[in-house]
Amino acid sequence: MDSLTRRTFLAAGSVMTASAYSRVRGANDRLRIGVIGCGGMAGGHMRALNRMKEAANIEVGYTCDLWDKRRDEAAQLTGGKPVTDYRKVLDDPDIDYVLVATPEHWHAQVTLDAASAGKHIYCEKPMTYSIEEARKVVAKVKSTGVKMQVGVQGMSDESYEAAHEHVVKGTLGKVVIATIDYSRNHKDDFWLYKEDPDIKPGVNFDWNTWQGTAKKRPFEPELFFSWRRFWAYSGGIASDLFVHRVTRIIKSLGLTFPDKVVATGGKFQFANSKAEIPDTFNMLLDYPEGVTVQLVSSMANDTPVQHVLRGHKATLEFNRTGFTITPQGLYKDEMQPITYEKKGAEDLTLHHKNLQAAIRTGEALKCDCMLGYYGVVAARMGVESFRKRKYLAWDKAKERPVNA
Repeated sequence: MDSLTRRTFLAAGSVMTASAYSRVRGANDRLRIGVIGCGGMAGGHMRALNRMKEAANIEVGYTCDLWDKRRDEAAQLTGGKPVTDYRKVLDDPDIDYVLVATPEHWHAQVTLDAASAGKHIYCEKPMTYSIEEARKVVAKVKSTGVKMQVGVQGMSDESYEAAHEHVVKGTLGKVVIATIDYSRNHKDDFWLYKEDPDIKPGVNFDWNTWQGTAKKRPFEPELFFSWRRFWAYSGGIASDLFVHRVTRIIKSLGLTFPDKVVATGGKFQFANSKAEIPDTFNMLLDYPEGVTVQLVSSMANDTPVQHVLRGHKATLEFNRTGFTITPQGLYKDEMQPITYEKKGAEDLTLHHKNLQAAIRTGEALKCDCMLGYYGVVAARMGVESFRKRKYLAWDKAKERPVNA
């Protein structure tokens, strides 16, 4: 069999058209799911899918991972058939959608292959590792007509849609600044996960394929178990945390691509960590609508920052139950405070249900590939700004970042 890294994909005789695979499903038809990537994040998904199995009329048909132990444990959890090559999942005409829960640097290739096979897709965030990959995914999803849900589960909280309605109506006046954070705290090192001695490259784990198109390195357990700490596989805070937050702001304000981006930070607390990514990372994004988006994060202090849209007339603050709108002092006699109680939530189950409804009945997706693309651009421009120590601008014609 060809190596997955050579991208030869399926034998010509077994490839079906997207239209054949992405057939319209009835509201009561069972949906069969293939899980591709069975690590920590996938565990949450699989448990959620198990809980909704009967009510949603779904089943997991396959569990796929390059490490036999994870693959087999996932099969025991879900009842899916364990496989190592994800192309076997895509080759099964009875699979309706795939959950892509691999590390970031594999999101694009698996997604592109799935769309080519006509499979609907739930892809964990970020949608892709790079901006170039994101463009390709958008084009492929649009050309095949498959449904793609990006795993920014916060979009199943309708607070951000409701906030956008107030922005459009002018309740806040002109919004000039939006601020949001995602911080944590660690003692000895950050994002360093426990390593399992059972993993044996060449015996029960395919390390060469796992590296994909990244520069090949000898196996080190930390590279695999704590991959978020290394630039070859992840954008660190930007792509793992900020993508959740910036997507909320993009949705709330109706934004697309930024004009300019700058990022700062460093390994300020964990200076001796083997991590390549910073432990403290901050971004400023100027959007053409005339608003600055401020993203704040540290892995060395978890004191929260208010999540606010600052308008000329009023401030909207998101909270655990929805949001409040408070008039500015200059306008307190012209409007009353507003409280919005949310109905949705940041929830895996809701996000999967939305994709299932999109497949069955054409319901609008909460986080489609375009919203996923906008999030990738914001996060990736931050990473490139930080690594280059440059202020970056967005080239609208070529859809790529350039030096400002």
